[in-house]
Amino acid sequence: MSTGKLKMTSCRNAIVLASALVLGACGTTPQERGLSGAGVGAGAGAIVGAVTGLSVLQGALLGATAGGLTGALTNKDQINLGEPTWKKSGSSASAGDPADQTIASIQSGLARLGYDPGQVDGAFGPKTERAIRRYQLDHGLLVDGRPTPELAAHISRRSG
Repeated sequence: MSTGKLKMTSCRNAIVLASALVLGACGTTPQERGLSGAGVGAGAGAIVGAVTGLSVLQGALLGATAGGLTGALTNKDQINLGEPTWKKSGSSASAGDPADQTIASIQSGLARLGYDPGQVDGAFGPKTERAIRRYQLDHGLLVDGRPTPELAAHISRRSG
């Protein structure tokens, strides 16, 4: 590889790394920050890879690694881009958002089964997360408190 090509590749790698470092900072826990950093870093890296000499896959892998590490190894006082999208309580999501519909379905089913998810409004908040965790624990599921479509289907089968 020529010196000029090596410098260009190093420069492109630095751009992907810098993009991931800047963008991988959403969330308050190391896990949230690592996940959001990896996701954002992969997206940014794929774009950079597509417009540079890297392949899209190389850019995405480099970006995901850099973003994930940055998110996991920093704290919200060092870099803070706010709460991850999945934790926001519906303020910027449209009423027809599938995620909001999934959350509302989970809340409704949990309420029918005697768990208290709070108001059935499609907004993911602390009461809904606690109710999900109790339901998951009671039914032998992975206890992560996440409102997934799979959880909605599980609750729907039990709540009729």
